[in-house]
Amino acid sequence: MDMFCDRLSCHGKAEECIGLCRALMSALNWLLRCAAFYTEKVKETLEQAAAESQLKMCLERLEKMLGSTKNRALIHIAKLEETSSWSTVEQSLVKLGENLNSLSNSPLRSQADDCVSLIKSIPTMLSVHSEQLNKTGFPTVHAVVLLEGTMNLTGETQPLVEQLMMVKRMQRIPSPLFVLEIWKACFVGLIESPEGTEELKWTAFTFLKIPQVLVKLKKYPQGEKDFTEDVNCAFEFLLKLTPLLDKADQRCNCNCMNLLLQECSKQGLLSEANMTNLITKRAADREHAPRLKSAENANIQPNPGLILRAEPTVTNILKTMDADHSKSPEGLLGVLGHMLSGKSLDLLLAAAAATGKLKSFARKFIKLNEFTKNITGESSKSASVRALLFDISFLMLCHVAQTYGSEVILSESSPPGEVPFFETWMLTCMPEEGKILNPDHPCFRPDSTKVESLVALLNNSSEMKLVQMKWHEACLSISAAILEILNAWENSVLTFESIQKITDNIKGKVCSMAVCAVAWLVAHVRMLGLDEREKSLQMIRQLATPLYSENTLQFYNERVVIMSSILEHMCADVLQQTATQIKFPSTGMDTIPYWNLLPPKKPIKEVLTSVFTKVLEKGWVDSRSIHIFDTLLHMGGVYWFCNNLVKELLKETRKEHTLRAVELLYAIFCLDMQQLTLTLLGHILPNLLTDSSKWHTLMDPPGKALAKLSVWCALSSYSSHNKGQASARQKKRHREDIEDYISLFPLDDTQPSKLMRLLSSNEEDSNILSSPNRSMSSSLSASQLHTVSMRDPLNRVLANLFLLISSILGAKTAGTHTQFVQWFMEECVDCLEQGSRGSILQFMPFTMVSELVKVSTMSSPKIVLAITDLSLPLGRRVAAKAIAAL
Repeated sequence: MDMFCDRLSCHGKAEECIGLCRALMSALNWLLRCAAFYTEKVKETLEQAAAESQLKMCLERLEKMLGSTKNRALIHIAKLEETSSWSTVEQSLVKLGENLNSLSNSPLRSQADDCVSLIKSIPTMLSVHSEQLNKTGFPTVHAVVLLEGTMNLTGETQPLVEQLMMVKRMQRIPSPLFVLEIWKACFVGLIESPEGTEELKWTAFTFLKIPQVLVKLKKYPQGEKDFTEDVNCAFEFLLKLTPLLDKADQRCNCNCMNLLLQECSKQGLLSEANMTNLITKRAADREHAPRLKSAENANIQPNPGLILRAEPTVTNILKTMDADHSKSPEGLLGVLGHMLSGKSLDLLLAAAAATGKLKSFARKFIKLNEFTKNITGESSKSASVRALLFDISFLMLCHVAQTYGSEVILSESSPPGEVPFFETWMLTCMPEEGKILNPDHPCFRPDSTKVESLVALLNNSSEMKLVQMKWHEACLSISAAILEILNAWENSVLTFESIQKITDNIKGKVCSMAVCAVAWLVAHVRMLGLDEREKSLQMIRQLATPLYSENTLQFYNERVVIMSSILEHMCADVLQQTATQIKFPSTGMDTIPYWNLLPPKKPIKEVLTSVFTKVLEKGWVDSRSIHIFDTLLHMGGVYWFCNNLVKELLKETRKEHTLRAVELLYAIFCLDMQQLTLTLLGHILPNLLTDSSKWHTLMDPPGKALAKLSVWCALSSYSSHNKGQASARQKKRHREDIEDYISLFPLDDTQPSKLMRLLSSNEEDSNILSSPNRSMSSSLSASQLHTVSMRDPLNRVLANLFLLISSILGAKTAGTHTQFVQWFMEECVDCLEQGSRGSILQFMPFTMVSELVKVSTMSSPKIVLAITDLSLPLGRRVAAKAIAAL
């Protein structure tokens, strides 16, 4: 044993190498049993000296054998190959452990302890990961949190939690600093959010949603540490950022930290003692904080407090809405009227959105809107209550759709033929950003008799009738009625005075008719020439001006506030295109945040590069930039966006800058991770790797950074993709299938794929690569043995990328592209959750392992264990062969 123990190798067949693994395990077991036997013997006084020297010999051989990582790796493979033999090893270990306590000879005892701990470390030899301790800022976490808070308040918490955990693992961020970064991003969001609805959304995100996210993070295995300690530690760090906290307190007009600490304590994230301690510290710091004049802020109610109070109210309102509406419609109307006053509605919606209740909120309002279709012999009083219930529910739903996106309102499953009126109207008639409506669409052309009676009603009566009025029909017929009225006005059949009377009738009782009328006018104006628009725009102006008369229905002022905000959103694009100004009554609601961000007359590529450069200089992404990136992604498309940002990354030559660029780019790619990953791995990397004129761009540092970015994107797309999580925001984006991935990458071996043909053009042995009868083994990978579906674009792209990598490693010529491939593989090993079967490395052909081992940085037994799928017999053979040859 002394002769060969530290120099074991085998260059034979895979079977022989597996034989070597088994032999090592048997030797280990034999030595352990001897050691256990001699520790027993030592107890007998007569034989003590002889037994000690025998034991010393055993332990020295054990140390020598286990001292080499290579031997431990081979034993690791044997343990998976023969579980029964490993359990005998474990039994011998227990026996040896029992006898050790009686050893009086301390050097021997510590030597035995070392051997035992080495053996115990074999099963876990892959899961040791060090954390980054030299950094304090983590821009990716910051950007992911900002992106969610700005764009996805309604999203579920689980995908966000998984994405954050992914970043924490890939960047090895220590827990306290990770939680600190989440809070920092929340405070920055609070400070820089535009006033009005956005500010309320951020408040709800910070005080209601993030504590829920942390509650879910707490459930992940933390190792030895207690998560509540990490949260406490993060708050201790946060307290040191006094200027940030003071600015947030000033913006929110309250002690934000106090409220957050109480909220976290309520959720079981902080102990009572820690909370009190932190509150006291913050109170002492606030003594010196700059204050607003007390008169100014006495009458401003702090948003955080309001949001925290709004959350239980949401639950109560949902309960009230569940009751039978026909029993007491007046009571319900009282509740709704109360919701409309001041900023109550936006507070309630933000609280509902942050706690995942917005969808059920919307469903209840749709049900209420449908309920108002029931008309049975009604009095004028009950007719006005019904009109108000219809109007308020309609306005609220429009407002929700504009503030939180129409996907919040759409029901997953309504029985066919029973789509509620509001859903139908919203999908076909409501103008939204990026949706072009056809004013001549059949949805705007209902039954002509209904239209005629509506026109007559609007033109002849002094005010709208309410009794027996079918509001949903009126809302669908109003577009055609407006067309008739416009034509009559254009042809001087009606005077301006008559038009005023008609528009007063439309907006006088229910605001929703005015909303439907303007929705059609907006679509109509887009189709007209410059000189034909005057009367249509004048009509929009008329409808947008509130009516001040005595006999409007209840809550008119509150309803007008919401109507104005809805109309302003609807008309924004058209007014910009026609350079028209319409003064919407100043309502105290914010103008449209993050709208019209792109500078005019500047090519979008320049906008992209300048925003990215600014973000890179600052070192973090702000919410305004996120919105610009999102707009550019919509405009330029996925390939354009990804390609130009990768070019920017490859221009960077300073090492610390490239790393920062990767952290930021990964976060920007979160705007649509799935599609951007497909483009990056399926188009951009293969082009760079197969075109020798571009190889020089892959030098270190930018090439190494691109490899890191590619692996991060691949890993997070693959993990979220397997759980089928695409956020509503991403589902909404129009998919542009750049090319059909199946024809681009045919994986059937008889028909060489486009990539393989690309490769063969710059390979001397092209016939080997692209010959149809290329032996199956060269591309056989674990994914095929696990029968992963190859109809899926991401799986195809990954499988092809690894085939390409494999052929580059096996090629006769090397260059920067070979170096790039090595960095890619190193990053894969670095980021892997150890022992995770079914990660992206399962797409790597088995034949690649022996190629990789030839690369100096990859030639370690641990790396071989990390990159092969040891749950498969074939994987164990490949690993044994590669390690035994090291």
